[in-house]
Amino acid sequence: MAGEIGLIALESASKIGNRVNQILTEWRGNENCLIPVECPRFSSGEGKCILQESVRDKDIYILLDVCNNSLTYKMCGEINHMSPDDHYQDLKRVIAACNGKANRISVIMPFLYEGRQHRKTTRESLDCAVMLRELESMGVYSLITFDAHDPRMQNVVPLMSMENVSPALQFTQALLTEYEDIIIDSDHLMFIAPDEGATGRVVFLASVFGVNIGMFYKRRDYTMIVNGSNPVVAHDFCGGDIEGKDVIIVDDMIASGGSILDTARQLSRMGAKRVFLFSTFGLFTSGLEKFDYAYKEGWFDRVFTTNLVYQKPELLEREWYFSVKMDRYIAALIDTVNRGDSLEGLTKPEHRIHQMIDLYMHRR
Repeated sequence: MAGEIGLIALESASKIGNRVNQILTEWRGNENCLIPVECPRFSSGEGKCILQESVRDKDIYILLDVCNNSLTYKMCGEINHMSPDDHYQDLKRVIAACNGKANRISVIMPFLYEGRQHRKTTRESLDCAVMLRELESMGVYSLITFDAHDPRMQNVVPLMSMENVSPALQFTQALLTEYEDIIIDSDHLMFIAPDEGATGRVVFLASVFGVNIGMFYKRRDYTMIVNGSNPVVAHDFCGGDIEGKDVIIVDDMIASGGSILDTARQLSRMGAKRVFLFSTFGLFTSGLEKFDYAYKEGWFDRVFTTNLVYQKPELLEREWYFSVKMDRYIAALIDTVNRGDSLEGLTKPEHRIHQMIDLYMHRR
């Protein structure tokens, strides 16, 4: 039996949590779904969780952003920025503070913690798998994540509900709203995978749009490791002619941005009419200056990323940037799960994307 909704938004996701709460209260007619929570720190850096209201018999939805590095805490008098590890520990503290009183606990973790550490290539840890097993052992009912680096991670917890949600619908809506001159056919539009790992996302969107794909193959130097991975030596393109076409590069995240910008540069030099970048998570870990330079040089026309992770104020001011809002989508996911209805219409939006494209082409 479903309980009353209780939304716990950790400080890392407080802004989007407040907006989701407003939407849910409008839909449900409740005064408030948000349960205040604190995760204070001792001077040693150790932490704890304090719930300000009862969670008894409620369906609890815990929302967090493990990538929010804007938050700080003091440890032995020094300022520390919160890492993904810190955010994950706070999540476990919240679950522990519920102390078995909640009806069900669901975790909404847009960026899957340690999702890139999903397989072994040498003697190394499997951090994402360990995290999923920990949440399962703590009694988490379901986990909702977005555009997981490798969706097969759900095989780690086959008895726990895990939903991997694609923001393809919101990206389509943003593109077709901002640009009214997109011609949707194989002669004028192509989706591009910046590497082999992004092929699945690109194939999905290209199939729905009814256009072709291209792919870049990353040649790596496997004799060394830099910043946790083997450095890319070159990007080799596999695909048809892109001369005069609008091209859309699709990936799950922009970290430093080196790979996706190199891809954009090559596509621009190959004669692409316009280059758009779609990325669910815009982390921009090496700053924005290289994107400013690439935009000035004409390598790309627009970057689309979601507000599922922390966005620096200076990013939102960039002319080349578009923020894809996901607030209502998260609210819809919570509302649907709480009612016990099927999530298929939200997690598999092919039909709605087709409708949007048909309407767009009819208006033209």
